Amino acid sequence: MHPERLSHVVGFDDAPFARSHRGNVAVVGAVFAGIRLDGVLIDQVRRDGANAARTLIEMIRGSKFAQHLQLVMLQGIALAGFNVVDVFALNRELGLPVLVIARKRPDLAAVKSALLTRVPGGRRKWSIIERLGPMEAIAGVFVQRVGISPESAGVVIRRFAIHSSISEPLRAAHLIAGAIATGRSGGRV
Repeated sequence: MHPERLSHVVGFDDAPFARSHRGNVAVVGAVFAGIRLDGVLIDQVRRDGANAARTLIEMIRGSKFAQHLQLVMLQGIALAGFNVVDVFALNRELGLPVLVIARKRPDLAAVKSALLTRVPGGRRKWSIIERLGPMEAIAGVFVQRVGISPESAGVVIRRFAIHSSISEPLRAAHLIAGAIATGRSGGRV
């Protein structure tokens, strides 16, 4: 699909949680039709678990937005700590391109070390990150992508980056997730 036609997007982010927290963490999807917030999806994933991709797939498929969505955006490759999203499964199961976006490039050596020494299923999680490859600088942010070209990713990111370098679907998901967890929104995405 031509990047100018990618107008129905969902952006996902997780709610903040205490370092000592164990169990589930809220995940919010902000659904946009163009630059208009069209809906919100909420569920939970396990802290450092392995259910992120499955949960996102079920959230999208179970929503009234599923038939119109054209792109999935993630605020980083992992939710709820080290619950790494299998973006290849997300792309394959939903038939949608996936953009992983970060404001700054992550320290992959530190991520690898943590996954391989402290996280259950760390080898499988690291293999997803490794297969995805390093983040690329595109449109003022860092991106990993599946099913979308760098040029198309740049067009989409710039179109949805209205109030900051972070796209509105991710910014809205971040604000909503923060409010769910703390009673108020705020903070930098």
